Amino acid sequence: MSRVCKVTGKKHLTGNNVSHANNRTKRRQLPNLQYKRIWDEEKKIWVRMRLSTEAIKTIEKKGLKAIKKG
Repeated sequence: MSRVCKVTGKKHLTGNNVSHANNRTKRRQLPNLQYKRIWDEEKKIWVRMRLSTEAIKTIEKKGLKAIKKG
């Protein structure tokens, strides 16, 4: 399963681990994704989504309807 937020589209970033001897190896910085059940008022069902914590905060503040529009 890909590690991508369903709402914001956040995905991994790439960078380097840098050792004391300045050796560089590739690494991935993963987003903080959580599974969250959200009540969809229009369809009257629970929807289980994999969201970033930023998206969860936004949905709690503005609601799912504001996220769907834009």
